[in-house]
Amino acid sequence: MMRQRRLSLGQRLTLAIPYLWIAAFFLAPMLLIAKISLSHAVLARPPYEPRFLSSDTLADIWAKAQSFTFDNYRALVADSLYFDSYVSSLAIAGVSTVATLLVAYPFALAMARGPRQWRPFLIGLAAAPFWTSFLIRVYAWIALLKDEGLINNALMALGLIDAPLQMFATTGAVVVGIVYSYLPFMLLPIYAALEGQDPSLREAAADLGASPLQVFLRVTLPLSRDGVVAGALLVFIPAVGEFVIPDLLGGSDTLMIGRTLWNDFFANHDWPAASAAAIALVVILLAPLLLWERARLREEEGRR
Repeated sequence: MMRQRRLSLGQRLTLAIPYLWIAAFFLAPMLLIAKISLSHAVLARPPYEPRFLSSDTLADIWAKAQSFTFDNYRALVADSLYFDSYVSSLAIAGVSTVATLLVAYPFALAMARGPRQWRPFLIGLAAAPFWTSFLIRVYAWIALLKDEGLINNALMALGLIDAPLQMFATTGAVVVGIVYSYLPFMLLPIYAALEGQDPSLREAAADLGASPLQVFLRVTLPLSRDGVVAGALLVFIPAVGEFVIPDLLGGSDTLMIGRTLWNDFFANHDWPAASAAAIALVVILLAPLLLWERARLREEEGRR
């Protein structure tokens, strides 16, 4: 039986740094949001009733803990606005993720199959959108999609349409904005998965009589699954809570949870309700991640 090697103090500190980072910049803010979600909204600054004070004794803390209310979470079920916002956000994010995948995969495949000396340049082009402001890139789509924008003017000049198409302030414009903005997050993981594949596997499949389509469907695509899943998660998760793109490119009927949260926080000043909605959103997004990780671990154990 192998003895487990004890880690040195330096190794333990090195392993502890990522956990401390997560605790400081993710767990602590989420705990604060969770505390606000259990409070009452009041007309004050801040616009909620603080539960705990630094002068509270243990008895005070225990007594106040008994008065926590889950009314804000019950309102998420009772108010159709939140339900519609969640459903619409998940639907728009899902469609945008699929569209991003369909656009990114051919580009990633071309990059991975291209000449090796060109790949750093192609990767730089894929990351080039990050060199400009996210807000400026979204504003650029306004100039392209509005009624008097570049696309409509070009189509009318070519005689393809007689009147401007309604592209701006629509759900379709939001999908286009998400696909454009998050394309590198899908492209780069897929490229990494494709670039790391062994070419001899494709050659062996071709030698056995597989057509190029069969080689792609049975060899290339399955082996790139991890990259596809990673890219899909990197696009889908932030797209669900997106605020800037639907606010600038969407219409008044484009309902997404990001805009609902903004209204509750800054327009209605109902921080407890907005905090409860934010916590619910985190739970909704964490559930599929945990299920996927569990399935992946089971698959790895099965291979052993």
